[in-house]
Amino acid sequence: MKLQLKKATQKDAEELFNLQIKTFMPLLEKYQDYEISPANETLEKTISRINYKLGDYYKIIFNNMLAGGIRIVWWEDTTRYRLGSIFVAPEFQGKGIAQQTISMVEKLYPQAITWELDTILQEKKNCYLYEKMGYCQDEERKIINDNMTIVFYKKYV
Repeated sequence: MKLQLKKATQKDAEELFNLQIKTFMPLLEKYQDYEISPANETLEKTISRINYKLGDYYKIIFNNMLAGGIRIVWWEDTTRYRLGSIFVAPEFQGKGIAQQTISMVEKLYPQAITWELDTILQEKKNCYLYEKMGYCQDEERKIINDNMTIVFYKKYV
């Protein structure tokens, strides 16, 4: 398995946007979280994330094919970093790509002392992945609707 991370540019925005929609659409249909779902975002939002000065957006390349994306953000003058979003296209899921991507990203930012992320509590596979990677749930929860709660994770390195 050959996995690479390449910094996204504005030229990559449409392809990443389309892959994001494809990846998150089943969750949008399941949870109907229209206000916050990445499947309901605009191309302009993807472009602004790529151009954001306190963050990096990477293409996840698996065997020379675009398999997903990951966004990292940080707070200015701190060692606090965040996995803003990670997505792996359905046809590439179950291959360990997300786990390897997170490991690679954490090594790219050795100055990070704290990593944060959030995910859907009801998506047990996501929770399992992050816990396996050393992230711990904190007590904060955000109820989105009757079927969906966002849970927050932290990892100290």
